[in-house]
Amino acid sequence: MNWQSIRAIFVFEMARTFRTLTQSVLSPVLSTVLYFIVFGAAIGSRIQSVDGIGYGAFIVPGLIMLTLLQQSVANASFGIYFPKFIGTIYEILSAPISFVEVVIGYVGAAATKATAIALIILATSGLFVEIHIAHPVWMVAFLLLTAVSFSLLGFIIGIWAKSFEQLQLIPMLLITPLVFLGGAFYSASMLPPIWQTVTRFNPVLYLISGFRWSFYEVADVPVGVSLMAVCGFLAVCIGVIWLIFKTGWRIKQ
Repeated sequence: MNWQSIRAIFVFEMARTFRTLTQSVLSPVLSTVLYFIVFGAAIGSRIQSVDGIGYGAFIVPGLIMLTLLQQSVANASFGIYFPKFIGTIYEILSAPISFVEVVIGYVGAAATKATAIALIILATSGLFVEIHIAHPVWMVAFLLLTAVSFSLLGFIIGIWAKSFEQLQLIPMLLITPLVFLGGAFYSASMLPPIWQTVTRFNPVLYLISGFRWSFYEVADVPVGVSLMAVCGFLAVCIGVIWLIFKTGWRIKQ
Protein backbone atom coordinates (compact mmCIF):
# COMPACT_ATOMS: atom_id res chain seq x y z
CA MET A 1 0.00 0.00 0.00
CA ASN A 2 1.46 3.35 -1.12
CA TRP A 3 0.57 5.47 1.91
CA GLN A 4 2.52 8.46 0.65
CA SER A 5 0.30 8.70 -2.44
CA ILE A 6 -2.84 8.31 -0.34
CA ARG A 7 -1.64 11.04 1.98
CA ALA A 8 -0.89 13.36 -0.96
CA ILE A 9 -4.43 12.99 -2.36
CA PHE A 10 -5.98 13.27 1.10
CA VAL A 11 -4.04 16.41 2.04
CA PHE A 12 -4.78 18.06 -1.31
CA GLU A 13 -8.51 17.43 -0.95
CA MET A 14 -8.59 18.61 2.66
CA ALA A 15 -6.69 21.77 1.69
CA ARG A 16 -9.47 22.60 -0.77
CA THR A 17 -11.92 22.61 2.12
CA PHE A 18 -9.91 25.16 4.06
CA ARG A 19 -9.70 27.38 0.98
CA THR A 20 -13.50 27.43 0.80
CA LEU A 21 -14.20 27.34 4.53
CA THR A 22 -17.26 29.59 4.37
CA GLN A 23 -18.95 27.50 1.69
CA SER A 24 -17.89 24.18 3.18
CA VAL A 25 -18.77 24.76 6.84
CA LEU A 26 -20.80 27.92 7.35
CA SER A 27 -23.41 27.10 4.72
CA PRO A 28 -24.47 23.74 6.27
CA VAL A 29 -24.61 25.32 9.73
CA LEU A 30 -26.85 28.14 8.51
CA SER A 31 -29.06 25.62 6.74
CA THR A 32 -29.44 23.69 9.99
CA VAL A 33 -30.43 26.86 11.86
CA LEU A 34 -33.07 27.55 9.21
CA TYR A 35 -34.41 23.99 9.49
CA PHE A 36 -34.75 24.43 13.24
CA ILE A 37 -36.58 27.73 12.76
CA VAL A 38 -38.97 26.31 10.16
CA PHE A 39 -39.51 22.77 11.42
CA GLY A 40 -38.67 23.17 15.10
CA ALA A 41 -40.65 26.35 15.69
CA ALA A 42 -43.45 26.19 13.13
CA ILE A 43 -44.18 22.46 13.09
CA GLY A 44 -42.88 21.85 16.62
CA SER A 45 -45.56 24.17 17.98
CA ARG A 46 -48.17 21.78 16.54
CA ILE A 47 -46.37 18.47 17.22
CA GLN A 48 -45.18 18.46 20.80
CA SER A 49 -43.49 15.06 20.74
CA VAL A 50 -42.91 11.98 18.60
CA ASP A 51 -42.58 8.60 20.36
CA GLY A 52 -42.18 10.46 23.63
CA ILE A 53 -39.34 12.65 22.32
CA GLY A 54 -39.63 16.41 21.89
CA TYR A 55 -40.06 17.22 18.21
CA GLY A 56 -37.03 19.54 18.12
CA ALA A 57 -34.79 16.79 19.50
CA PHE A 58 -36.45 14.14 17.33
CA ILE A 59 -35.43 15.81 14.05
CA VAL A 60 -31.76 16.25 15.02
CA PRO A 61 -30.61 12.82 13.70
CA GLY A 62 -32.52 13.46 10.47
CA LEU A 63 -30.89 16.87 10.05
CA ILE A 64 -27.44 15.42 10.66
CA MET A 65 -28.08 12.59 8.21
CA LEU A 66 -29.38 15.03 5.59
CA THR A 67 -26.20 17.10 5.83
CA LEU A 68 -23.97 14.02 5.98
CA LEU A 69 -25.42 12.51 2.81
CA GLN A 70 -25.32 15.77 0.87
CA GLN A 71 -21.76 16.62 1.89
CA SER A 72 -20.41 13.09 1.35
CA VAL A 73 -21.77 12.91 -2.19
CA ALA A 74 -20.85 16.50 -3.09
CA ASN A 75 -17.26 16.35 -1.82
CA ALA A 76 -16.44 12.96 -3.36
CA SER A 77 -18.11 13.64 -6.72
CA PHE A 78 -16.43 17.02 -7.19
CA GLY A 79 -13.10 15.67 -5.94
CA ILE A 80 -12.81 13.07 -8.73
CA TYR A 81 -14.74 14.98 -11.42
CA PHE A 82 -12.52 18.07 -11.37
CA PRO A 83 -9.34 16.15 -12.36
CA LYS A 84 -11.35 14.67 -15.22
CA PHE A 85 -12.56 18.12 -16.22
CA ILE A 86 -9.10 19.71 -16.37
CA GLY A 87 -7.32 16.56 -17.62
CA THR A 88 -5.08 15.83 -14.63
CA ILE A 89 -6.81 12.48 -14.11
CA TYR A 90 -4.29 10.99 -16.57
CA GLU A 91 -1.42 11.99 -14.30
CA ILE A 92 -3.07 10.03 -11.51
CA LEU A 93 -3.72 7.02 -13.73
CA SER A 94 -0.11 6.97 -14.98
CA ALA A 95 1.37 7.37 -11.50
CA PRO A 96 2.63 4.29 -9.58
CA ILE A 97 -0.55 4.10 -7.53
CA SER A 98 -3.36 1.53 -7.62
CA PHE A 99 -7.05 2.32 -7.93
CA VAL A 100 -7.51 1.20 -4.31
CA GLU A 101 -5.14 3.93 -3.15
CA VAL A 102 -6.87 6.52 -5.37
CA VAL A 103 -10.26 5.61 -3.91
CA ILE A 104 -8.96 5.63 -0.33
CA GLY A 105 -7.45 9.09 -0.83
CA TYR A 106 -10.51 10.75 -2.40
CA VAL A 107 -13.19 8.89 -0.46
CA GLY A 108 -11.28 9.20 2.81
CA ALA A 109 -11.04 12.97 2.41
CA ALA A 110 -14.72 13.31 1.45
CA ALA A 111 -15.87 11.15 4.37
CA THR A 112 -13.64 13.05 6.79
CA LYS A 113 -15.02 16.41 5.69
CA ALA A 114 -18.62 15.19 5.80
CA THR A 115 -18.17 13.65 9.25
CA ALA A 116 -16.57 16.83 10.61
CA ILE A 117 -19.46 18.94 9.32
CA ALA A 118 -21.97 16.44 10.78
CA LEU A 119 -20.32 16.79 14.19
CA ILE A 120 -20.48 20.58 13.88
CA ILE A 121 -24.19 20.25 13.08
CA LEU A 122 -24.59 18.05 16.16
CA ALA A 123 -22.90 20.68 18.33
CA THR A 124 -25.00 23.44 16.76
CA SER A 125 -28.19 21.47 17.43
CA GLY A 126 -27.26 21.33 21.10
CA LEU A 127 -27.72 25.10 21.24
CA PHE A 128 -31.42 24.69 20.36
CA VAL A 129 -32.52 21.47 22.04
CA GLU A 130 -31.29 19.04 24.66
CA ILE A 131 -29.70 16.05 22.96
CA HIS A 132 -29.23 12.64 24.54
CA ILE A 133 -27.04 10.00 22.86
CA ALA A 134 -27.94 6.60 24.30
CA HIS A 135 -25.34 4.65 22.31
CA PRO A 136 -22.34 6.86 21.37
CA VAL A 137 -20.36 3.98 19.84
CA TRP A 138 -23.22 2.99 17.54
CA MET A 139 -23.80 6.64 16.69
CA VAL A 140 -20.19 6.99 15.52
CA ALA A 141 -20.41 3.65 13.68
CA PHE A 142 -23.52 4.67 11.74
CA LEU A 143 -21.98 8.09 11.09
CA LEU A 144 -18.76 6.69 9.64
CA LEU A 145 -20.39 3.86 7.66
CA THR A 146 -22.86 6.26 6.09
CA ALA A 147 -20.17 8.85 5.32
CA VAL A 148 -17.93 6.26 3.63
CA SER A 149 -20.84 4.64 1.73
CA PHE A 150 -22.17 7.86 0.27
CA SER A 151 -18.67 9.15 -0.42
CA LEU A 152 -18.21 6.04 -2.54
CA LEU A 153 -21.52 6.83 -4.25
CA GLY A 154 -20.32 10.38 -4.86
CA PHE A 155 -17.09 9.00 -6.33
CA ILE A 156 -19.17 6.92 -8.76
CA ILE A 157 -21.28 9.96 -9.67
CA GLY A 158 -18.12 12.01 -10.28
CA ILE A 159 -16.81 9.38 -12.69
CA TRP A 160 -20.18 9.05 -14.43
CA ALA A 161 -20.81 12.79 -14.87
CA LYS A 162 -19.83 14.49 -18.11
CA SER A 163 -20.73 18.01 -16.99
CA PHE A 164 -21.27 20.05 -13.83
CA GLU A 165 -25.02 19.82 -14.48
CA GLN A 166 -24.90 16.02 -14.36
CA LEU A 167 -22.78 16.28 -11.22
CA GLN A 168 -25.74 17.91 -9.42
CA LEU A 169 -28.46 15.82 -11.05
CA ILE A 170 -28.56 12.75 -8.80
CA PRO A 171 -28.07 14.62 -5.46
CA MET A 172 -30.79 17.10 -6.39
CA LEU A 173 -33.36 14.75 -7.91
CA LEU A 174 -32.75 11.60 -5.89
CA ILE A 175 -30.80 11.88 -2.65
CA THR A 176 -32.44 14.97 -1.11
CA PRO A 177 -36.03 13.78 -1.84
CA LEU A 178 -35.22 10.32 -0.44
CA VAL A 179 -33.97 11.93 2.79
CA PHE A 180 -37.12 14.02 3.16
CA LEU A 181 -39.27 10.94 2.45
CA GLY A 182 -37.13 8.69 4.66
CA GLY A 183 -38.35 9.89 8.03
CA ALA A 184 -35.90 12.73 8.59
CA PHE A 185 -38.60 14.98 10.05
CA TYR A 186 -41.24 12.45 11.08
CA SER A 187 -41.68 8.85 12.15
CA ALA A 188 -42.81 6.34 9.56
CA SER A 189 -45.35 5.09 12.12
CA MET A 190 -47.21 8.39 11.68
CA LEU A 191 -48.06 7.49 8.08
CA PRO A 192 -51.08 5.50 6.88
CA PRO A 193 -50.39 1.74 6.62
CA ILE A 194 -50.05 1.72 2.84
CA TRP A 195 -47.49 4.55 2.91
CA GLN A 196 -45.59 2.82 5.69
CA THR A 197 -45.18 -0.13 3.32
CA VAL A 198 -44.04 2.14 0.47
CA THR A 199 -41.54 3.88 2.76
CA ARG A 200 -39.88 0.53 3.50
CA PHE A 201 -38.52 0.58 -0.06
CA ASN A 202 -36.67 3.84 0.65
CA PRO A 203 -33.06 2.87 1.56
CA VAL A 204 -32.49 6.16 3.39
CA LEU A 205 -35.18 5.19 5.92
CA TYR A 206 -32.87 2.48 7.28
CA LEU A 207 -29.96 4.91 7.62
CA ILE A 208 -31.98 7.51 9.50
CA SER A 209 -33.78 4.91 11.61
CA GLY A 210 -30.58 3.27 12.80
CA PHE A 211 -28.93 6.62 13.44
CA ARG A 212 -31.95 7.86 15.43
CA TRP A 213 -31.94 4.65 17.46
CA SER A 214 -28.38 5.39 18.59
CA PHE A 215 -29.70 8.64 20.08
CA TYR A 216 -33.07 7.76 21.60
CA GLU A 217 -33.47 3.97 21.22
CA VAL A 218 -36.44 4.66 18.93
CA ALA A 219 -36.47 3.22 15.40
CA ASP A 220 -38.85 2.64 12.53
CA VAL A 221 -37.06 -0.60 11.60
CA PRO A 222 -34.91 -2.98 13.70
CA VAL A 223 -31.41 -1.63 14.21
CA GLY A 224 -29.87 -4.87 12.92
CA VAL A 225 -31.70 -4.43 9.62
CA SER A 226 -30.46 -0.84 9.41
CA LEU A 227 -26.88 -1.96 9.95
CA MET A 228 -27.16 -4.68 7.29
CA ALA A 229 -28.65 -2.15 4.85
CA VAL A 230 -25.71 0.24 5.34
CA CYS A 231 -23.13 -2.53 4.98
CA GLY A 232 -24.93 -3.91 1.92
CA PHE A 233 -24.94 -0.51 0.24
CA LEU A 234 -21.25 -0.11 1.07
CA ALA A 235 -20.47 -3.46 -0.54
CA VAL A 236 -22.43 -2.58 -3.69
CA CYS A 237 -20.57 0.73 -4.09
CA ILE A 238 -17.19 -0.99 -3.65
CA GLY A 239 -18.16 -3.54 -6.29
CA VAL A 240 -19.23 -0.85 -8.77
CA ILE A 241 -15.99 1.11 -8.30
CA TRP A 242 -13.92 -2.06 -8.77
CA LEU A 243 -15.78 -2.71 -12.03
CA ILE A 244 -15.26 0.87 -13.20
CA PHE A 245 -11.49 0.73 -12.76
CA LYS A 246 -11.28 -2.76 -14.21
CA THR A 247 -13.03 -1.68 -17.43
CA GLY A 248 -11.82 1.94 -17.51
CA TRP A 249 -15.41 3.16 -18.01
CA ARG A 250 -15.60 6.96 -18.23
CA ILE A 251 -11.96 7.20 -17.07
CA LYS A 252 -9.75 5.94 -19.91
CA GLN A 253 -12.32 6.67 -22.60
